Amino acid sequence: MNSSDLLDYCMSKPGAEQSVDNQWNANQIKVGDMMFAMVSAVQERPAISLKTSPELAEELRAKHPEIVPGEHLNKAHWNTLFLDGDLPDSQFYFLIDSSYQLVVESLPEAVRHDLGV
Repeated sequence: MNSSDLLDYCMSKPGAEQSVDNQWNANQIKVGDMMFAMVSAVQERPAISLKTSPELAEELRAKHPEIVPGEHLNKAHWNTLFLDGDLPDSQFYFLIDSSYQLVVESLPEAVRHDLGV
């Protein structure tokens, strides 16, 4: 898996917008002004950080060594996934979809309507 493919996939989501966080040298992907993904280097390794429920976050960390608490983010709700580990591509796509859906569900109804989601 590489960061370009993940960025492209994130940006294919309805209403997705990309910005650069210069402090963390990261690409942030938001929907309705709320971040659902951040692609960056963590500990000099390519990574993506994704929002999740606290329960799923803990379960994933316990199961996969390439998933750690979110770097620079709320560790209860964010996981960082290293791209150079053994996670299958399908797991990245599933977790991006889950993160996007979690954020979209938290948006006000009017914002969701404007985004068509």
